[in-house]
Amino acid sequence: MASAWWRLPPVWVRRLLIAPLLVIGAFVWMPVAVWLGVVVLAIVAWALPGRLRLTRVLWLAGFYLLWDAFAVAVLGVMWVQYGFGRRMRSEASQRDHYALASSMLRLLFAQVRWTLRLDVDLEDADLDQIAPGRPLIVVCRHAGPGDSFVMVDALLNRFKRNPAIVLKDTLQWDPAIDLLLNRIPTRFITPRRHRRPGDPGGAETIAALAGDLGPEGALLIFPEGANATPKRRARRIAALREAGRDGLADRAEAMPHVMPPHPGGVLAAMEARPDAAVVVVAHTGLERLSTVADVWRELPVDKRIVLKGWTTDPAEIPAGREEREAWLYSWWETVDRWIAGQKPEVSVRAQAAGERAG
Repeated sequence: MASAWWRLPPVWVRRLLIAPLLVIGAFVWMPVAVWLGVVVLAIVAWALPGRLRLTRVLWLAGFYLLWDAFAVAVLGVMWVQYGFGRRMRSEASQRDHYALASSMLRLLFAQVRWTLRLDVDLEDADLDQIAPGRPLIVVCRHAGPGDSFVMVDALLNRFKRNPAIVLKDTLQWDPAIDLLLNRIPTRFITPRRHRRPGDPGGAETIAALAGDLGPEGALLIFPEGANATPKRRARRIAALREAGRDGLADRAEAMPHVMPPHPGGVLAAMEARPDAAVVVVAHTGLERLSTVADVWRELPVDKRIVLKGWTTDPAEIPAGREEREAWLYSWWETVDRWIAGQKPEVSVRAQAAGERAG
């Protein structure tokens, strides 16, 4: 079995080389950005819808570099503050790290909305009706770039929940994500083909994370495993048929807007925390942004991302494994129907611009 070390540098490389290089790069970028007049160009780009794509990309990339470097610097100070890492798991440390994540995501999304003219709305949020003090298992559709950021921002800043997150291990290439998420409840999953002997499986890892949920915690899972694409969807359906799951494959083929979910992680989380409410989340607005070429073509995005959540009480969830798999597919059919009923969304600002032009 292939080792995953080549896919992700060792911790010492990420902490002692990549993170400092990011901060140095940010210091180099700042005077260059000023010298090139990126601020002026970005304002011009905002005033001219559909133009200056390169300027928007440079502006957002430069901002993200500075944003990431600032987060790394603050996290370095916090490492010293909490006894050079010895008290990192203390209640105060966890509270401060969640507060940092909340503030940084709020800042990031303010810039993304301004640069890309992107709005994020939550439709009929059942999460608002869940009593405080109860853990959640949030099961979300995966489609389009950045939807994990959208969900974590919503949990932190809209619903005041402390998210526990399951992500791909390669996201640790980003120094801010690497440092921050390794200090709060997070599990980075290595794809099965790259796991080393003895590495825990995805379901086992998710169960451990769910078992540690606090009363205000929310475990975020994307059971599709990757952004939905036609090729991935076809491969997933073929795998179901090869495994003799023709019934589930037929149901998956009837859901053209989503990929069949991997039930293992969701069921493991439910077994580890039977008291948790399960929230199924759908979103639409990012489907056409699967590749870099798609993103470039759509700039500026001028879209409205709509999220819809449904809450299931633990008492409504069936007991058997096969019954729970069928239950999850039933919810995925609900997600597919909701997506089918959505009209192509554009941002409020884009609508206003169109009205002015008319």
